[in-house]
Amino acid sequence: MKKTTFILSVSAAVLSSSLVFAQEGKINVNPDLLAPNSSLQVDLSNVSFNEIPKVENKVKTDARQQLNDFVKNIKSATGQFAQATVGGKKAKPAESGDFSFQRPGKFVWNVTKPLAQSIISDGQTVYQYDPDLMQVTERSAKNAVGASPASVLFGTGSLEQNFTVKVLPAKDGVEWLRATPKVSDAGMKYMDIAFANNLPAELKIVDSFGQTTTIKLRNFKANVAIPASSFKFNAPKGVDRVRLN
Repeated sequence: MKKTTFILSVSAAVLSSSLVFAQEGKINVNPDLLAPNSSLQVDLSNVSFNEIPKVENKVKTDARQQLNDFVKNIKSATGQFAQATVGGKKAKPAESGDFSFQRPGKFVWNVTKPLAQSIISDGQTVYQYDPDLMQVTERSAKNAVGASPASVLFGTGSLEQNFTVKVLPAKDGVEWLRATPKVSDAGMKYMDIAFANNLPAELKIVDSFGQTTTIKLRNFKANVAIPASSFKFNAPKGVDRVRLN
């Protein structure tokens, strides 16, 4: 099965036209970021990876605090992502798609370009579906996301439980932190996460194979109602099912 680098490296996941940020325990709309030309409003399916506009952070807190506010205040969201991988022996084409999540632990990560793939978690099981191969891999959600930053971005856990967290200097208009696994991970050396306005804006995953995967998250719609059926996977007829422990 082809691997969606972000989902596997981060153990199956991380995650407006109503962009929001949290202050004093409340969700407030930042009017400055709702402008038509806001970088968070660009349709990622219509631009190349290198043309995605940058995000400007306007919240005066570091990345650790913005992560805490994101987990505390954003209980569900939808949005778009684009990712590109450099390094290693073989070049990989950039990918883009959409995501949705609902805490704790439910999410959908759909790659739509260049080839369709889906990762769906119903909170109990994570399904990775490859339509080209007509194959779905199933694993326990506990094993898939229990010890990764994804469990924090999509769940209710503490990043420090499984990672050494270091706040990095602000760069390119956003706030950064680095999460390094406390237990050696064969797939990931460390992950840098950028926050802007209490939302994750970018991730850089450095793996043990000399590859760096950059994921950009845009077009957040925060605290929206998402149908429960969105997080259920119904395998098409004839699909080969592989269960992993």
